[in-house]
Amino acid sequence: MTTALVLLVVAVVLIVGVRIFQPGPPAGLGVFEGRLTACPESPNCVCTCADDRQHAIEPLPFEGVPANAVARLKQAVGKLPRTRLVSETDTYLHYESVSRVFGFVDDVEFLVDAGAGVIHFRSASRVGHSDLGVNRARMETVRRHFLN
Repeated sequence: MTTALVLLVVAVVLIVGVRIFQPGPPAGLGVFEGRLTACPESPNCVCTCADDRQHAIEPLPFEGVPANAVARLKQAVGKLPRTRLVSETDTYLHYESVSRVFGFVDDVEFLVDAGAGVIHFRSASRVGHSDLGVNRARMETVRRHFLN
């Protein structure tokens, strides 16, 4: 019984500590020279602008008016739990997605390229090295919701 209590206290301290000391948004988010920021070397990021296999993922194709695609995108992202819109322009959206247990925050960005008929995106963890594929899975979920 005491071992279970000690483990519970340690878990609570870890969860509270992670939530209190969670860093804010990293420098470099946003659009630079028409592109989203590249992923770091760590495997906890995916981006449609990445050239390497570990981080690369296909953008979201769309036809028609970009504003309609953005509206569809907002609906798709709105289906994700614990995800909130932080900032937006006509062509850029920044969301924060919070993990259920530890409260880790991931930054999810979208950039509309009307000329190419695609929406580029980047999803990256703020802390840690590996995300166990969470960012890629999240973006594939967004893709399914967006395309259906």
